[in-house]
Amino acid sequence: MQSIFHSFLVRHGKEVFRGGLGFAMIGDMSDKVAPFEKIKIGWFVFSCSEDNTIMFTELMNDHWQEWKRIFDFRHVKVLKKNNIFDAFDIAFVEGAIASPEHEERLKDIRSRSTKLVAVGACAVTGLPASQRNTFTDAQKEAVQYLVDRFGALPSVKKVADVVAVDASVPGCPMNTDMFLKAVNGLVAELRPELVEAVQAHI
Repeated sequence: MQSIFHSFLVRHGKEVFRGGLGFAMIGDMSDKVAPFEKIKIGWFVFSCSEDNTIMFTELMNDHWQEWKRIFDFRHVKVLKKNNIFDAFDIAFVEGAIASPEHEERLKDIRSRSTKLVAVGACAVTGLPASQRNTFTDAQKEAVQYLVDRFGALPSVKKVADVVAVDASVPGCPMNTDMFLKAVNGLVAELRPELVEAVQAHI
């Protein structure tokens, strides 16, 4: 799946540059397109195998040239060493919530984010990270010392059990077509002026 931004850039050969005050603009359309602020992105990981992070980085092979023009990757540890934890337009959250610290961190992320997307099966459904929720009493007793040692919650939660979720991308790993659809939809919602400008010139 490609976005309308990718198609536009390929067909018209437009260049997007980083301007002052954190704005980006479509190069030789500067007289037609108002400057738009890049969309601030955060990617956060809780209890999971991080397979969705791997898929996200794999998508960069096809979308990096497009995404770097419209996204400000503020806090994405897989991409850079120095991350900024402030305000986000879109926060992507991978993994289930397994401890009180996870809960507080997630609530903090939610409070800083305009939109929050649950990514992958553990974030969306809690499974497979929450398998111990379905243990028998005997099984729970057998692992209770580990729950206590690591300060885990009595039961593992999906992201929506803790905070409001604006979009969900299921799969283990995530369904990349659904991820791109969610991204495209949020870009259109957060920066409608960009979408309108691109559509007007395709």
